[in-house]
Amino acid sequence: MKAFVVEKIEDKKYITSVKEIAKPTLTENEVLIKTSYSSLNYKDALSSAGNPGVTKVFPHVTGIDVSGIVVESKSNIFNAGDEVLITGYDLGMNTDGGHSEFVKAPDNWLIKKPDNISLKELMIYGTAGLTAALSINELLNNGLTNGNILVTGATGGVGSISVAILSKLGFDVVALSGKEEQTDYLKMIGAKEVILRKDFDIENKRPIGKEIFSGVIDTVGGNILAEALKQVRYGGVVTCCGLVSSHLLNTNVFPFILRGVRLIGIDSVEASVDKKTQAWKKIANEFKIDTLDKLVNEISLDEIQQSYKDILEAKAVGRYLVKL
Repeated sequence: MKAFVVEKIEDKKYITSVKEIAKPTLTENEVLIKTSYSSLNYKDALSSAGNPGVTKVFPHVTGIDVSGIVVESKSNIFNAGDEVLITGYDLGMNTDGGHSEFVKAPDNWLIKKPDNISLKELMIYGTAGLTAALSINELLNNGLTNGNILVTGATGGVGSISVAILSKLGFDVVALSGKEEQTDYLKMIGAKEVILRKDFDIENKRPIGKEIFSGVIDTVGGNILAEALKQVRYGGVVTCCGLVSSHLLNTNVFPFILRGVRLIGIDSVEASVDKKTQAWKKIANEFKIDTLDKLVNEISLDEIQQSYKDILEAKAVGRYLVKL
C-alpha cells in the first residue's frame, strides 16, 4: 500500500517520501480501515520532522486523523462496511497513522460516523474541529450564551473552526491573528472584528487590564494567553489547547481571584470515546458550519511535505484535507 513515511537516517536527520509499504495484518480486537480521508495537523508536522516529543518510532507513517470504511475486523464491536473515524490516542504518533491507504487500529479507538455528516466533512474538521468543539462546549457548559469571544491563532485549524462555530451560535467573535493579509478570510468565516498579533502580544506589566472579553479560546499559549486572561470580564471562561507561541505562561492570580475567571485545559487526544462521540454528534448537528468549503485545502499524499513546511513556517491557513 502507499503511505507517507518518515525515516530516520542518522541522529537528528530524517527524510520523508511516499512509498510502498506492507499492508498491516490484524490481531485480536483490531480492525483494518480503508482510508477515505485524513488531514494535517501541527502535531503531524512535528512528527515529520522527527520531534521526539511526538514520535520516537521510525520508520513511521504520519496522520493523527483518519476516516474510512472497515474492510477487515477481529472486533466484536465493528464489522466490515462500517464507516468510522479515529482522532487522537497514539495514531500517527508512534502507531502508523492516516496518511496511508489502509490503517490498522484497536477497536476502542474507533467512533462510528455520526448521521448528517460525510467521511470527507469529518476530516475537514478532524482533530482541529474536535478540539474546537470541546473548547466551545466548555464555554457553554460554564454559562456563556452570548457576548464577545476572543479566538487566538484564528487562521489555524482550531482557530478557524472555532470562529465559524461561535459565529453560528450567535457570539460576537474577535479573531486574533498575525496574518494581516487574512483579515478578509477571517471576516468571511464569521469574525466580527480582527485584532493583529503585533497590537496585542506586547509586554504589559499591569497585573490586570480592562474587562473586554466574555471568554477566550486560546490556541497558542505564551504571552498572548497571559494578556488575554487580564482582559476577561467577571465570571468569564478561557480555554487553552495549544503552544505554538510558547508552552510557558507568565501570569498572576488577579484574574482568578478578583474576577472569578476560569481557565480550562482542553485535551482531545486521550478524551474518552464517549466524550468524543458526543462532541462529534454536535459537530454533525448544532455546531455544523456552512462555510466548511472555505476552510479547506485538499491535497494528495504527494503534496503533504510542502504543506508540512507551510505549517511549521506559520504560513498555513485553515485546514488541509488529505484525499487517499
